[in-house]
Amino acid sequence: MRIGVLTSGGDCPGLNAVIRSVVHRAVVDHGDEVIGFHDGWKGLLEADYRKLDLDAVNGILARGGTILGSSRVQPAHLVGGVERAKGHVADLGLDAIIPIGGEGTLKAANLLSQGGLPIVGVPKTIDNDISSTDVTFGFDTAVTVATEALDRLKTTAESHQRVLVVEVMGRHTGWIALHSGMAAGAHAIVVPERPFDMDELTARVGERFEAGKRFAIVVVAEGAKPREGTMEFRSGGKDEYGHERFTGVANQLSVELERRLGKEARPVILGHVQRGGTPTAYDRVLATRFGWHAVEAAHRGEFGMLTALRGTEITMVPLARAVESLKTVPADRYAEAECVL
Repeated sequence: MRIGVLTSGGDCPGLNAVIRSVVHRAVVDHGDEVIGFHDGWKGLLEADYRKLDLDAVNGILARGGTILGSSRVQPAHLVGGVERAKGHVADLGLDAIIPIGGEGTLKAANLLSQGGLPIVGVPKTIDNDISSTDVTFGFDTAVTVATEALDRLKTTAESHQRVLVVEVMGRHTGWIALHSGMAAGAHAIVVPERPFDMDELTARVGERFEAGKRFAIVVVAEGAKPREGTMEFRSGGKDEYGHERFTGVANQLSVELERRLGKEARPVILGHVQRGGTPTAYDRVLATRFGWHAVEAAHRGEFGMLTALRGTEITMVPLARAVESLKTVPADRYAEAECVL
């Protein structure tokens, strides 16, 4: 077979591990040829690629980012580019394409699959919001980075008797906030799935100081919003890809908490540090397994499918099902977190 692989959307720890796994399984075990498209779907649409052999993937298992590069493509360009992509696939003699990406990438993969391209998808997102898989690689690394940061921030917060509002990634879902907040023993967790009441949040944080505690840590996902009418909140509209522009929930929250509590409050925005750098051992293993199974699915002719972790097993699920909805934090998981805060 001749297999094309690409990485699209935001970068994520573990992408290189998938690429390496695809190449090793395809080349060593099946005698396949693998090419990698540069900068995501843009590379496929422009036939911009490189050969991926064993030398090309040597030493990348523990490396963050992606050796192929990544970019975002406007949905309209993909819709109009289906025939062009099919032409490039035919010209290059490709038998399978393995796109690695999150929600937007997988929607594009489903579109191209329905257009007749031989697609086997691999899910990736640090937000852990792909509903068809229990976990996505990159999530464990992001939670580990956020937890370490929270552990470090506790000492400086206590030294200055401050409230620190720590903003983590999570556009639509609060999985990173939930897990890192629980792991670090944060005193409040704010997620997009549950609009926060500013009065309730202020009371929760205030109770710590009333009990004689010297500091408080609030973890907030970047996409979190207040319950309507509980505080003024600035929104930033949408970008060219239809994604909401965030205006800094941690900044706004810290100002409001300081005003209401009379305690010094500071925002800390972790940002892209959560998805950069070396992936954890867990993410390397999961990414490697996803790559292995994607190649096997291609050889079985299981196109229009996606690799997914269910329990401890890797299974294949239809791409169309994978993009139907996001996996959000359920009420019972949030209730668990509240009990231990």
